[in-house]
Amino acid sequence: MATPAPSAAHADPHHERRWLILAVLGLAQLMVVLDATIVNIALPSAQESLGFTDESRQWIITAYALAFGSLLLLGGRIGDLVGRKPVFITGLIGFALASALGGAAGSFGVLVVARALQGVFGALLAPAALSLLTTTFTNPEERGKAFGVFGAIAGAGAGIGLLLGGLLTEYLSWRWCLYVNLVFAVPAALGAMTLLHGGTQGHRTKLDIPGTLSITLGLFALVYGFSNAETDSWTAPLTIVCLVVAVVLVVAFVLIELRVEHPLLPLRVVTDRNRGGSYMAFAIVGIGMFGVFLFLTYYLQQTRGYSPVKTGLAFLPMNFAIMGTATTATVVLLGRFGPRILMTLGMVLAALGMVLFAQLDVDSSYLTGVLPGLLVLGVGLGLVFAPGMETATTGLGRADAGVGSAMVNTVQQVGGSIGTALLSTIFTSSVTSFTESNRALGPKLAVEGPMHGYITAFWWAAAIIAVGAVIVGLLLRSGVVERDADAEPVMAH
Repeated sequence: MATPAPSAAHADPHHERRWLILAVLGLAQLMVVLDATIVNIALPSAQESLGFTDESRQWIITAYALAFGSLLLLGGRIGDLVGRKPVFITGLIGFALASALGGAAGSFGVLVVARALQGVFGALLAPAALSLLTTTFTNPEERGKAFGVFGAIAGAGAGIGLLLGGLLTEYLSWRWCLYVNLVFAVPAALGAMTLLHGGTQGHRTKLDIPGTLSITLGLFALVYGFSNAETDSWTAPLTIVCLVVAVVLVVAFVLIELRVEHPLLPLRVVTDRNRGGSYMAFAIVGIGMFGVFLFLTYYLQQTRGYSPVKTGLAFLPMNFAIMGTATTATVVLLGRFGPRILMTLGMVLAALGMVLFAQLDVDSSYLTGVLPGLLVLGVGLGLVFAPGMETATTGLGRADAGVGSAMVNTVQQVGGSIGTALLSTIFTSSVTSFTESNRALGPKLAVEGPMHGYITAFWWAAAIIAVGAVIVGLLLRSGVVERDADAEPVMAH
């Protein structure tokens, strides 16, 4: 007599351990996200310690961004092909070792290499974590809670990085901004080894080599082009060549994916309106969010005289707003209203937060000037991050979970690179023009010039996110996304 098929919950070896697995994945996600800002706080101390120039300083940030941004899609597909458990653990251990190398660096070159290696292993780790979350939680209600927690971590991690970076730099050493990753990575790796099931790989497909080369080199050229624009100019020959090459390679990638038998990124992943709209939201919010962290940090430290620790504490209300909103959005609201209303409203609120920041002046108080913008922005980001992550990964088949998850990180990383370069250029040109036309201000120019630049950058960020809200609202489908609670679980290998 045939044995009855096991229920979906019991067929999934991760089901009973799913909340512990969420803790492990959240720990790994927090490490990757906070690393985007924690090193920024440590840069002045690292520069003083190792003696590198202002021109060289950007490479501590750029080395990580180039490796991480250009390799994410490949990292996601490797997880699909090899298995997510080994890729996740490899990413964790590699990230920890690279962080240890950076913390012990005795020269600028070693620190840059360590940051690039962090990017390489982060590109394995980040998509594997999100795809493991996608494949572990298949029940719609539990999935909402899990994505709420994961989205809250993703949204608040950068702000936590500012606080942690400030504390470590002020009370220990800039090196601990790198060493601290071992505190996250080692327990997460041990937890992954214990909790994650090996699973079966099933049919292995070949890696799309032409597609991999074209998109990896294309994303590298894109991120490098924007980084060069920030430090050199938009009209510099290297900037123009990089951006042109990036466009050509991305177009070539799309054409390749239409023709190959086993594409790196099956276009069905991005052509679905809800997934495409979610990716667009992450890219546009990334543009504005990275700019805010950069310029609001400068404003608080250089204009208002805050210490690194006080600056980190100043961002905490936004982190709490993100965490509260993200969990509520997926558990309570997403099942009632669907992603279109939530994510569009979130982007409108994020734009409003930027408008509030644009009202700041050199004497604004924290409570009446900075805090309202942080709270509004935090609620907006919470409505984008958690529902966006869930919507971007809902409906992905087992073969596409890794690369679909990688797209979330890729578009946010590229958006951040674009935003940092674009808003930094706008800031610089705004300060220059203000200085030239207001020389009568004399010594006040040292404060009023940058203040004018911050306000201009905030207005631009508001406009970009507001236009993005319209685009995302048009792309996303109205109504609730239907999910089959009894669908066969996707084994996470």
